[in-house]
Amino acid sequence: MKKIAVVYWSGTGNTEMMANSVAEGIKEAGAEASVMEPESFSADQIDQFDAIAFGCPAMGAEELEETEFAPMFENCKEKLQGKKIALFGSYGWGDGEWMRTWEEDCKEKGAELVCDSVICTEEPDDEAKEACKSLGKSLVS
Repeated sequence: MKKIAVVYWSGTGNTEMMANSVAEGIKEAGAEASVMEPESFSADQIDQFDAIAFGCPAMGAEELEETEFAPMFENCKEKLQGKKIALFGSYGWGDGEWMRTWEEDCKEKGAELVCDSVICTEEPDDEAKEACKSLGKSLVS
């Protein structure tokens, strides 16, 4: 059985809801989902998983959360070469620039983005939750 990590940071609960939907999609596709926050995940664990979904909302001037998520992700980037990943997160302003920047960063490190990233404004609606489930299923394929 494939093992997929869902690693996320959430300040208001919106990205956490998205993470739970991603995990639901992973399980529906027949794989094992491990949902973790940044303090529970490190670069040393990357090889334990077949794929990883990373989730983080836009913060500040459309950037990753800088206290917990960004340092963890920075440490993981060098091990993403050839790794199947997917990205998701919510935002309350801007146009999603943080996600485009994040995707480019991952591609530059050689990560394989298996599907389009999922972003939503504020709390995920039913459509966003379904998109997150599909993202999770994409990681299992």
